[in-house]
Amino acid sequence: MYFAALLARTEDGWEASDTELDDVETLSDLTDLAHEASVDEDTVLVFIEQEDAWFALVRVEGEDDPRIYVSDAAAAARSSYGEILTNELLGGDQDDDDADLDSLDLDGTEDGEPAVVDDKEEEEEETSVSAEFVPAGPAGDREILADLGMSEKELLALGTEALGEIADALGAAEVLETVR
Repeated sequence: MYFAALLARTEDGWEASDTELDDVETLSDLTDLAHEASVDEDTVLVFIEQEDAWFALVRVEGEDDPRIYVSDAAAAARSSYGEILTNELLGGDQDDDDADLDSLDLDGTEDGEPAVVDDKEEEEEETSVSAEFVPAGPAGDREILADLGMSEKELLALGTEALGEIADALGAAEVLETVR
């Protein structure tokens, strides 16, 4: 189960809104959601959390590239939205490489001969390959909130109530709680 919210900075403080990630398939989609919530292209923070397993922050400001922080890259990579972020942080989508190899028809069969594939074996192989390339622990911009009142050290020390603690440090705990 995911929780996702947007915090947009305004002249009067922070405005929070919950958001659905159903249509988010890329970082660009997530950035577009943030831009829609932005007031005068000011800072927007996207909070994503999956059942206390991991959380992520995406910071969008104007036309700058989004800044990303993921609390546990290995855990996030095993989920659909976390995978979008970890792929961005690690410099590419591993699935694209797999698709390229599959298109080369290197499965050992003759032309026209159907390949026999054990779905369970293939699924286990994909999982272990993905986990191999993703480091456990935090990934991304550890100073993503430094200018907003939360140091790198504080960010790295966060536990299971991370989003609440972040919102509290930003002075946005009450507005975040309204959408939680």
